[in-house]
Amino acid sequence: MQIVSPNRLSLSLSLVAFAGIISCTAKAPETGFSFVEATIADVHSTISSGQSSCGDVVSGYLQRIEAYDKSSGLNAIIFTNPNAIAKAESIDRRLAANETLGSLYCVPVLLKDNFDTADMPTSGGSVALKQSTPPDDAFMVQQLRAADAIIIAKTNMAEWAFSPRVTVSSSYGTTANAYDLGRVPAGSSGGTASATAASFGVIGMGSDTGNSIRGPSSHLALFGIRSTLGLTSRDGVIPLAFDRDIAGPMTRTVTDGAKAFNVVAAYDPADPYTVAGKERHAGDYTRFLDKNALQGKRIGILKALVTTEDADEEITQLFTKAVADLEAAGAVIVSDFRIDNFDTHLEGDYFCARFRYDMAQYLQSLGENAPIKDVLDVLETGEYSPYVKESLEFFGGNPANVNPNDLDPPCPDFALHEGRQAFLADTVRSMDTAAVDAVIYPSWTHPPAPLATGIEDYKGDNSQLVAPATGLPAVSVPMGYSHGGLPAGLQILGRPYAEGLLFGLAYAYEQATLHRVAPDNFAEL
Repeated sequence: MQIVSPNRLSLSLSLVAFAGIISCTAKAPETGFSFVEATIADVHSTISSGQSSCGDVVSGYLQRIEAYDKSSGLNAIIFTNPNAIAKAESIDRRLAANETLGSLYCVPVLLKDNFDTADMPTSGGSVALKQSTPPDDAFMVQQLRAADAIIIAKTNMAEWAFSPRVTVSSSYGTTANAYDLGRVPAGSSGGTASATAASFGVIGMGSDTGNSIRGPSSHLALFGIRSTLGLTSRDGVIPLAFDRDIAGPMTRTVTDGAKAFNVVAAYDPADPYTVAGKERHAGDYTRFLDKNALQGKRIGILKALVTTEDADEEITQLFTKAVADLEAAGAVIVSDFRIDNFDTHLEGDYFCARFRYDMAQYLQSLGENAPIKDVLDVLETGEYSPYVKESLEFFGGNPANVNPNDLDPPCPDFALHEGRQAFLADTVRSMDTAAVDAVIYPSWTHPPAPLATGIEDYKGDNSQLVAPATGLPAVSVPMGYSHGGLPAGLQILGRPYAEGLLFGLAYAYEQATLHRVAPDNFAEL
C-alpha cells in the first residue's frame, strides 16, 4: 500500500476538487478514447477503428492542457501550436484518401523550448529570445513532421538549459513536478517531463548536456534516452556545450521511446558529430523490445554511484529491489563493478565552457533579425533570471569569436580530448574485463527536492558523472516511488552505439515491474 504524506494528501484532495470543477467546464471529445497514459499504438488504434479522428485526438490533448496546466500550477506548457488542429484535419483528409502516412501520424509531440520551430518562437528559456522565430526547424523537428507527428505544444525549460536542479525560465516562469506540485521536476527539460507525465501529449522531446533528459525522466517516472554522442543530430537545438549536448525522446513507455527514436536518430550533414555514427544506426529499434532481453545478460552495479555518503535510504532500497527484479528476470548481477581510475576521471577538467561560442554560431543561424548578437548581451540588458547570473559568467567565460579548439590552452572537441577519451577507454575496458553487458546505478540518489529549496537542496544527481564526459549512451527507466509517491529512476549505461541493447534491457525491466503509475492530479476530463 502506498503511504501518502499529510502534505501531499492535502494537496491531492484540493486538486481532486479542482479537477471536478474543471471537468464540468471543459470536456474532451466524446470518443471513448482514454487520453491518460495513451501510447502511440493507442492513438493509431482509435483512429484506424473509426472511434476517433485525428482532430478528436489533438483537440482532446489541447483541452487537457487548457484545463490543467496553468490552473493547477504545473506550468509545463509555454504555448500550444496554433497550427495543430489544421495539421490534424489534414491528416484526416489524407487518411480518407487512403494515403500512406508516416510512422508517427497524428501523434502529439511536446517539444522543449530549445528546439527550433519555423512556425513558433524558440526562446531557450530566455526572455531575450522570447519573440525569436527561427528561419527553419531543428533537424529532429523536421524528422518528426516528416513522420506526420504533430507538434502540439512547446514546454518550459531551465534558462539556457543551465540548471539540472530546477526548471525556471525568465521567459515563462517555474515548472512544478506533476507528481507533487510542491517539488521540482529537475532540469532543464522539466517542462517536457511534467507535461508528458501529465498526458498533455504522447511523446516528449528534451535535451541532455549532463542530466536534462535522464534526470527529469527519473523525477517524473518516464523513459528517457541519452544516445551515443554522434548518433543523433543537435542541429537547430539551442546549445549549451556542443561537445556534450544530446537531444532525444522522453516517453511514458519504452516502446514509445523506441518508436520515436527510430524517427529522430539519423545522420545529419549539418551536425559534423553525426559523421561518426553515420553507419552505426541499428534500423528499427523496436526489434530489440523483448521481455526476455535480460536473460543471461551480465549487469554491473557501479557501487560508487549507489552507496554515496548522502544517498537517500528509500532510494537505496528501491535500487536494491531493482537489482533483485533484474536478477529474477534472468540477469546475472556483477555486484561490485568498478571503472578504472574512476575518481581521477570524476575530478578531471573535462568540461569546456564553450557556451558563448556555440551560442554565437546559433545566433548567426537566425539571420540578421536575431534579437541579440552575443549571448552575454543579456548581462547588460538585464534579460535574465537572477539565479543564472553566475552561470552566464561561467559558461560564457570564453570569447564568442574563438573556436574552443583554438583557445590557449585549447578546449578540444570530444574526439580530440585526451581526458574524455581516456575516461571512455577506461569505462569500456572495465566493462570488457568484467564481461558486463551494461552498468546500472540510480539516476538520482535523492528524491525530487522541494520547489522552494530546489537549488539549495540539489544532491544525488548521478546523470552528470559518466555518460556526458564519455559520450556513452544511457537510459533512465522508472524504478518505483519513494517518500509517499515521488518517482525514482534506474539508469542503464552501455557501450558506444549499444542503444538497441539498452532499449531491450529497459523494456524487459519495465515489463517485469510495471512501475509507472500516472500522477493523481491529471485525470480524464
